[in-house]
Amino acid sequence: MSDKRDYYDVLAVPKNASKDEIKNSYRKLALQYHPDRNKSPGAEERFKEISEAYAVLSDDEKRAQYDQFGHAGIDSRYSQEDIFRGVDFDEILRGFGFGGFSIFDNLFGMGGQREPSKGRDIQVTVDVSLEDVFRGAVKQIELDRMEECDVCRGSGAQPGTSVRTCPQCNGAGQVQRVQSAGFARLVRIETCSRCSGSGRIVETPCRNCRGSGLLQKHRTIDVRIPAGIEDGYSLRLSGEGNGKRGGSGDLYVMVRIRPHPLFKRTGADLLSEIRVSFPKAALGVTVGLTTIDGRAELKIPSGTQNGTVFKLKGKGLPKMSGWGKGDQFVKVNVETPRNLNSRQRRLLEDLDRELSS
Repeated sequence: MSDKRDYYDVLAVPKNASKDEIKNSYRKLALQYHPDRNKSPGAEERFKEISEAYAVLSDDEKRAQYDQFGHAGIDSRYSQEDIFRGVDFDEILRGFGFGGFSIFDNLFGMGGQREPSKGRDIQVTVDVSLEDVFRGAVKQIELDRMEECDVCRGSGAQPGTSVRTCPQCNGAGQVQRVQSAGFARLVRIETCSRCSGSGRIVETPCRNCRGSGLLQKHRTIDVRIPAGIEDGYSLRLSGEGNGKRGGSGDLYVMVRIRPHPLFKRTGADLLSEIRVSFPKAALGVTVGLTTIDGRAELKIPSGTQNGTVFKLKGKGLPKMSGWGKGDQFVKVNVETPRNLNSRQRRLLEDLDRELSS
C-alpha cells in the first residue's frame, strides 16, 4: 500500500475542486515552499509533493485514473517523467522570479546533459468479452510503430561516417534563455534549434532511414488482460510505443468490454434475470440458471413476488484488488399466463374464490 498522502489533501482542495481552484492552491503553496525562497528543512520535499499532486490533478485523464484507483492507478501506469509531461510550471510560477521548469530538472534528477526525449506513446483500444474479464486473457494487438534503423542502429548516420557534438548546445540538446523583467529573472530551457534537441550533428545521413534513425515496422504484441479489469481502464506497456534514440515511448491499451447478452455488470457484481411461471412462483421451485463460469441452481421459495432479487454469493467477477469475487444477483420475473383456455380459466377462478374466502 502506498504511503503517499492523498493528492487533494496535499493541495488542500476538495475532491470536486475546479481546475482554477487546484491551480490557485498550487500557486499559493509553490510560492510558500519553493526551494529558491524557503530554505527550511523539509521545504524541498514539500515542494516536490505539491508539484506531483498538481501534475496529476490538473490533467483530466490522470485525475480520473487517480479518482478511481488512487495512487495505485497512477504508479502502475505513469513514470515520473509521464506524470510531469505537459505541465507548464513556468507559466504558473511566472512573475515570482523563479527558474521555471529548470527547478524540476534539479529536484527530480532530470537535469544535466540530456538524451533526446523518448519516442511518442501509442494508444489503442482492445475489445474483450465478459468471460475474458472473468478468467483473464491474452489479446494480440497489431500496430505500426517507429523502430530503430537496423543499418545505422538509430544513429541516423551512414555507417563509417562521423557524428559530431552540436556546437550550439554542446551536446545538451537544450539551450538556456535568461530574461529580465524588472526585479524578476526568468530562466527558460528551450530545445536547441540547430540539432532539434538531439545534441548531435549528422554529417552523412543514413541512406536506409534518410538520417532519421527510425523505420516504420508492423508488429504484433501480446497484451495480458488481468481478471476483473474495469471497462475503460488503460494498461501501460512500457517501451512498446514509438522508438527514438532517447528511448521508446509506451503503449497504452484501453480496454473496452463488450455488452453481454445475459449479464449486466456493476463493479464486480453481475445482474441477470430469469422467468418463472405464476404457479411455480406460488408453489416454489428450484431452477437451473447460467452463471459466468457455468451453471448453478437457485431455490425459489413459495410465494415469491415479481421483481424479487436473489443473491448468489461469490458468483460474480474477480475484484481488481485481487481479493475475492463479487456476487451474482438474479431478478425473478413472474410470468402472468395469457390466452387461457376455458379449463384453465375455471381453475384460476376457483383458486381466486378459494383465496378470497
